[in-house]
Amino acid sequence: MRDIADRLGVSSVTVSKALNDKEGVSGELKEKIKQLAVQMGYRYNATARSMKEGLTHNVGVIIPERFTGPTQSFYVRVFQRITKHLEDQGYYGILHILNSEDEEELSLPKLYSDSKVDGFIVLGQVSKEYIELVQSMDVPKMFLDFYDEHSDIDSVVTDNFYAAYEMTNYLIQQGHRSIAYVGNLYSTSSIQDRFLGYYKSLLEHRMPMNPDLVLNDRDERGTFIEINLPEQLPTAFVCNCDQVAHLLVQKLTSLGIQVPAQCSVVGFDNDIYAMLSEPKLTTVEVDIEQMARTAVQSMLKKIDNPNRSFGRVHVKGNIIYRESVSVAPETQPQVTTTTQ
Repeated sequence: MRDIADRLGVSSVTVSKALNDKEGVSGELKEKIKQLAVQMGYRYNATARSMKEGLTHNVGVIIPERFTGPTQSFYVRVFQRITKHLEDQGYYGILHILNSEDEEELSLPKLYSDSKVDGFIVLGQVSKEYIELVQSMDVPKMFLDFYDEHSDIDSVVTDNFYAAYEMTNYLIQQGHRSIAYVGNLYSTSSIQDRFLGYYKSLLEHRMPMNPDLVLNDRDERGTFIEINLPEQLPTAFVCNCDQVAHLLVQKLTSLGIQVPAQCSVVGFDNDIYAMLSEPKLTTVEVDIEQMARTAVQSMLKKIDNPNRSFGRVHVKGNIIYRESVSVAPETQPQVTTTTQ
């Protein structure tokens, strides 16, 4: 720093501030100092920085294994954006895949026991017992894409409730009066909130909620199961995610039911399944970029001040209108076979 300061006729303090992006140095001078440092062959020593500050400048991202299979792309995309925003701030994201055995046996990641990270982002719902284990970790932590009763753990989530409420309103505006919801209400907080948004829309329009039209799509571990359709089909389905909506469209088509002429189907996430489906799905686009940015900004502030708390932060989604919705048919379709 002294060599650079001498070359530019400034103080070592000014050089230090510029190289560490601190305030008190103009943008033009800061850029000139950084360029000269590169020209003189200096490289930033991250290890020395970590030793000086007592930080690793790593953030662990825990994703349950069930959300990382070949058909799961959403959480991979979120992780990619997290790492990009971390790198922009001089941090690195370290992925930890939480397998089912470790989750059941309540085993913490070695990243924690070896003090390899400054905090953890848990991406995707884990069990109640594992949440309590996470709560015991003596590092900043936060949930991404889910939350639970542990209100002392900050979370960043899509505004699932309002998005599903608006989507159901849209179907009702198209004349639909028999609308099903597809999703296991005990699986994740996201599925629950989307159901509650659907239910609020029904209530506001004085439409009864038929329990027979709440259809299960998975077990409580997240494994998809066969969707059992009622004999008297609704004219529309609100699905908790695009993959389920895609599978439902395939099932309806195989039974001779035309989508959307006889049944409208909507999804959630705007992932690859929304475009693979035929017809392409009307869905809710989750703002992955904003979710990742918000989570990273909050985490770094918590690392800087462990007493910081942000509570539950909601990120707005947007409805993407495609071809899987039409005006409600005059008569409800029926499945002609009882074996499904």
